[in-house]
Amino acid sequence: MTTNNLVLSGTITRSRRFKSPAGIAHSVIMLEHKSQRYEADMLRNVYVQIQVILSGPRFESVAEDLKAGVELQVQGFMTLQQGRNGQNRLVIHAENVELKT
Repeated sequence: MTTNNLVLSGTITRSRRFKSPAGIAHSVIMLEHKSQRYEADMLRNVYVQIQVILSGPRFESVAEDLKAGVELQVQGFMTLQQGRNGQNRLVIHAENVELKT
């Protein structure tokens, strides 16, 4: 199987920008999503915080706008990222982003 596509909307709670040693621009944001969904005919509260990574020149035009409190929708793929502490976590690598505010 090769399908790996996710669309998620939410509010930015943190953001930072940096350039890699190769000179590639990166924006890393923490996206907070809250909603309600039906599951087994019952309404369920849904909450998730997930890191989103936006890399390359196509995101440089929106990088200044990626600040706490901004609402957006991101489309991309998920992957595991290993932190400095050795813990694995899921992150989204953005392929498209749409600012909502």
